[in-house]
Amino acid sequence: MSKTKWRSVDGIVLLNKPIGLSSNQALQRVRRLYRAAKAGHTGALDPLATGMLPLCLGEATKFSQFLLDADKRYLTCIQLGKRTTTGDREGDVLTDEPVPSLTEDELESVLDRFRGDIEQIPPMYSALKHEGKPLYEYARKGIVIERKRRQVTISDLTLVSRTEDSLTLDIQCSKGTYIRTIGEDIGEALGCGAHLKSLHRISTAGYAPEGMLTLEEFEAIAEQGEAALDAHLMPIDSAVDYLHRIELPTHDTKDMLFGRTVSSPIPLEEGRLLRLYDQDSQDFLGLGKIKETNIRPHRLLNTSESANK
Repeated sequence: MSKTKWRSVDGIVLLNKPIGLSSNQALQRVRRLYRAAKAGHTGALDPLATGMLPLCLGEATKFSQFLLDADKRYLTCIQLGKRTTTGDREGDVLTDEPVPSLTEDELESVLDRFRGDIEQIPPMYSALKHEGKPLYEYARKGIVIERKRRQVTISDLTLVSRTEDSLTLDIQCSKGTYIRTIGEDIGEALGCGAHLKSLHRISTAGYAPEGMLTLEEFEAIAEQGEAALDAHLMPIDSAVDYLHRIELPTHDTKDMLFGRTVSSPIPLEEGRLLRLYDQDSQDFLGLGKIKETNIRPHRLLNTSESANK
């Protein structure tokens, strides 16, 4: 088998991750299709989960943290009445209890407890690290590690549909939210237990779900050549398009790219992050940060290698 010849390719693609693959496995499949020298994903989805997984290629990896920190939206189905060892359908059933009969108002009253700022205890079956190892490694050995409560924000939680023993929910949430834990906690609040039956990430950071492609679609496009694949790259600055935009004149652009501080053209608050562009070419340069009345380099593109700015 011939060795892969990696290339410099920069941008963001939206993968509709299939069930059964880890986020890293899915990333590596797409990376090989692009022959991207550098690649990273922006927030792991469990193998059980499907949906939006933004992949950063090349220089875009410098901005992956902004997508990791972004709000996310999920569609999930919660199976009521059964607790499992993992909190999802892949675990062994621990308890099987009858599901109470609830009116719509009673159910909404319970769901309302999970809207706004709430506290969660991260599940043992998670990638959260303890002494350098993910918690799921301890869980598989039957070891329980004490976890601290953390606050997350559920900006929207909508009941999409229900059956006698399941709830389908549309959830918009902040970073670090465990949907599996929401499912389990709703089950406890109802007094019958619950686990996650399915999980689909609809969007990350406001990226539209219509922009996602499946692995099969990426593979079909790859057969048309790398130019066809590259046509599906989104610009790097789409990861930070909510930040204030500043255009720098040519002399300030050069200074910035050499790592020098430049004067801010308008007064802005201390510590604010900015998207920086060259005034003439409109090329995205990277991010700057306000320090007093100046803009300091914060995270800049390597413009000698980046073709997609």
